Amino acid sequence: MIYHITTLLEWEKAKTSGFYTAPSLADEGFIHASLDHQVEGVLGRYYAGKTGLVKLEIDPAKLRSQLVHEWSPSTQDTFPHIYGAINVDAVVNEVVVVEG
Repeated sequence: MIYHITTLLEWEKAKTSGFYTAPSLADEGFIHASLDHQVEGVLGRYYAGKTGLVKLEIDPAKLRSQLVHEWSPSTQDTFPHIYGAINVDAVVNEVVVVEG
């Protein structure tokens, strides 16, 4: 499984449309995702103090967009990147994040 953090509002919009996109898709060409052991660090680096978040659990086998694991020099780790929208039926679980 891979994971993506977003806002509850954005996730609710995605469930209505059938797909989820993030600003990074337009800006960088992919949607950032994480492996389970990376989620805590992502929350601390990018979402500290933010509320109204949800962690999406994504089954890579159900993704219609290309998934590529790529090296991140800033964190010295390899992260999953999704090159396209996330189809909502690839999301097998959603967990509300109490604190960012």
